[in-house]
Amino acid sequence: MIPTSSPPETAPLRTETVAGTGKRAQRARTEPMRLRPLEDGRTILETDGGTYVVDNDHKQCSCPDATIRGARCKHRRRVALEAAAGRLPPAGMRQGACAICGTRLNVAVGQPTALCEAHAFEAGELVCDRETDSVLIVCKQTTDRADSRRTDDSRLIANVETNANYGAHEPVIEAVYASATDLPAKRYGFPAGRLRHTDSDPTRGRRLPAGREALSGHQSLWPGVATV
Repeated sequence: MIPTSSPPETAPLRTETVAGTGKRAQRARTEPMRLRPLEDGRTILETDGGTYVVDNDHKQCSCPDATIRGARCKHRRRVALEAAAGRLPPAGMRQGACAICGTRLNVAVGQPTALCEAHAFEAGELVCDRETDSVLIVCKQTTDRADSRRTDDSRLIANVETNANYGAHEPVIEAVYASATDLPAKRYGFPAGRLRHTDSDPTRGRRLPAGREALSGHQSLWPGVATV
């Protein structure tokens, strides 16, 4: 919830660039409004004149000024000001949370799950499987939840017995075993929490040259569609 009973703070961009000029822009900058971002990227604005909703693209508002007159109303302009100041997600984004630690972050509207910078994975990164201590090479970090992707035998990844200790909401990380000798190497899907970064492990290292070499040498031989 973002209460704004007073005018918004000065945004990094010039307010004329964000909100425009004229009476509506002036009202957007000065009138008390209470803004509440929704999980789908829309924003509710509570004002003395009523409660209205601005869509997640910041292009439409439910107020009469927008719906009847077709104007870029003060509510859309206020949302643009708050987004430019970093207090609301940008257009096309929504407020989300890292699936591992819960850190708040902006994610694309419609994206089901995400990871913060500290818990994200990079292609070519060497990681360790917490269940088996095996070393793997990351192929891809997806935005698919572990309870929406299936294994070769049609089980949901979240329902695999060895994944019981990890969240069904976590994004699936595609990876191949570093010890794999058969090509094309088979990709496996893991809940993000099951894979451990190795940046603090001096015997492996987060991005060992061997891992990068394996990625560049075999990436073209991996299946285009992951087998998980």
